[in-house]
Amino acid sequence: MSKKKTGGRSLKKKDLEKMVVNLFQENPTAEYELKTIYRLLGLSTHPTKMLCLDILENLMMDDYIKETEKYTYTLNAPTQVMEGTFHRKANGKNTFEPAEGGEPILVAERNSMHAMDGDLVRVTMLARRKHHVREAAVTDILKRKDKTFVGTLQVRKDFAYLLTEDRTLATDIFIPKSNLKKGQTGDKAVVKIVEWPENAKNPIGKVIDILGKTGENNAEMHAILAEYGLPYVYPAQVEKAAEKLSPGITPDEVARREDMRDVLTFTIDPYDAKDFDDALSIRTLKGGLYEVGVHIADVSHYVTEGSIIDKEAQKRGTSVYLVDRTVPMLPERLCNFICSLRPDEDKLTYSVIFSMNEKGEVKKWHLAHTVTRSNRRFTYEEVQQILEEEHEASPEDYDAPGDAVRQAEGAGTPTTSFAPGTEERSLLLILNRMAKELRRRRFAAGAVDFDRQEVRFELDDEGKPTGVYFKVAKDANKLVEEFMLLANRTVAESIGNVPKNQKPKVLPYRIHDTPDPQKMMNLAQFVSKFGYKLRAVGSKEETAKGLNKLLNDVRGKKEQNVVEMVTLKAMMKARYSTHNIGHYGLAFRYYTHFTSPIRRYPDLMVHRLLTKYAEGGRSANQEKYEGLCDQCSDSEQVAAQAERASIKYKQVEFMQDHLGETFQGTISGVTEFGLYVEVNENKCEGMIPLRDLDDDYYEFDEKNYRLIGRRRHHCYNLGDSVKVQVARADLYRKQLDFKLVR
Repeated sequence: MSKKKTGGRSLKKKDLEKMVVNLFQENPTAEYELKTIYRLLGLSTHPTKMLCLDILENLMMDDYIKETEKYTYTLNAPTQVMEGTFHRKANGKNTFEPAEGGEPILVAERNSMHAMDGDLVRVTMLARRKHHVREAAVTDILKRKDKTFVGTLQVRKDFAYLLTEDRTLATDIFIPKSNLKKGQTGDKAVVKIVEWPENAKNPIGKVIDILGKTGENNAEMHAILAEYGLPYVYPAQVEKAAEKLSPGITPDEVARREDMRDVLTFTIDPYDAKDFDDALSIRTLKGGLYEVGVHIADVSHYVTEGSIIDKEAQKRGTSVYLVDRTVPMLPERLCNFICSLRPDEDKLTYSVIFSMNEKGEVKKWHLAHTVTRSNRRFTYEEVQQILEEEHEASPEDYDAPGDAVRQAEGAGTPTTSFAPGTEERSLLLILNRMAKELRRRRFAAGAVDFDRQEVRFELDDEGKPTGVYFKVAKDANKLVEEFMLLANRTVAESIGNVPKNQKPKVLPYRIHDTPDPQKMMNLAQFVSKFGYKLRAVGSKEETAKGLNKLLNDVRGKKEQNVVEMVTLKAMMKARYSTHNIGHYGLAFRYYTHFTSPIRRYPDLMVHRLLTKYAEGGRSANQEKYEGLCDQCSDSEQVAAQAERASIKYKQVEFMQDHLGETFQGTISGVTEFGLYVEVNENKCEGMIPLRDLDDDYYEFDEKNYRLIGRRRHHCYNLGDSVKVQVARADLYRKQLDFKLVR
């Protein structure tokens, strides 16, 4: 292109923009430095150069050009045809996520071909409109995601439709009478879309299952599971396969294992637990040492890789814990009977056996397939009572809320079977002292102390919530936790911690990355409003030490809950991977999940690999196990979402009986739509819509977690104490609305 003789004469922005666009269009593959653009366009005065720079920035905003490095530009010529995933939005602003990565691209509803959320599609890029974002149009739906929708049926004379609860679908689903499966108005149903004609406003569906009447507890819990794509019934053929498994233990199998049936062994679990996948044993050795066994149900002995039971467990990935039920990963015969470490029954176990002193220092350890026999089934409350009676509990335990001693289901004895002064009781106290030392050293090494209360509901026979209570982890819980952590860490180190010139064998690790620096900066800024200081940058140990100091400082203060919540949001999510990066929250270089194979598939994978390697087997295929790790991480997240949805449903159901009542609460969330408030006495959370704050025009200050009134400058901050009235409890949307009481 010839040099333009513009010199210092005044150029209109429109003319200069045309010159810049022509430069890039005539040379679509060229890269131009800024000074080269000035030279080629003949720009020699400061005003024209600044005008050109402004035009370049606008063209970048429009994605017309891109910056390959600082002040070097080229034409942004994206591929016209791409494949990727379609994401549907209820507001019609759908997006396309390219398979090769990159920013999401807008797909207007008129250009969507009625693609559904999660569909694999092919798109064509549309001609860019000036000052508009990039847009694409779906041209082919390559693979439909096998998705169902949950909602309430409305049946008319000649047709029916589903009022869906899915926020990705803006319309109801039309259902012909022939596809209704005898559904009636008010039924909770699972529906699959079978067709969406090009010119039709509504998709056409068919009923897959009727869950029951809307509002019935069982129907609503099943609806939550179905909404998240989780199974709510166990396949009959898998149950049948489990029934054929023999629970008997042959003499040959005992001979292959380390026999520990004569060692004092017990389980410690919630009072209503049915699947006991871990037990502890202890006996005295010479020289002030103790043998402590962490015994885990040997699920891999019964569930062979590739079997029908294994395939179902792999698909589920985890057990799901809703408010009123457990949806197990394994068939009930396995998790509650064959594998469960029930008292006074011989069981096959996989054990990490430690030789330790009373300070919790491990002198030696070994891994073994064992046969064990639990002498006693304890509840957490029973063990806690022993610790408190012997004055061995932590000082804070005596003041913390807790349950009365609860009898274990089917245990047959009302409280404890260990009388004061017996050897068994003293060994339990020794385990507690060891656990406290393990915990102390873990936090000294930089573990982060998140110890939040859990909200639980008291339910009547029909599943309706009649009360709310809080579960607090006391020393009895922490005793079990520390030995499980020790076992998990030890087996992970045995595989991952190899000499420098050796490559470790493949193992699924439980990893947890360091917090995002920007989130830590935001957290430091937020807590400063309450008068706390937090070091946002530094080594892992330094940031963990700062977080622990913060969490300790806020304990018992009115802002405790909100500071803990914001701190949790600053943390990365733990996940599974064969690529070890350590576990930040626990301050472990190597960590895995070994201790719960009844309810987590990664633990089952770890058991199989440890057995294989102990027998001299070669390293497993990393690509295969990384794919399984990703799948298990996804399953864990979906299960957590379903659990939260069930809690939210019960909160709304509980507050239905308190309409019009006033409560003291704390602002737990601030959004552009309004304020979330958590009621102090029962932790139920609802929203004050922005439209109801009618004394001013409020604007959302995202950086500072607050709403600010434009005229009077009144602020509503995260953590503020407010008084609210229960205005509406919408079970259909699992939504609780509050009204601010000024």
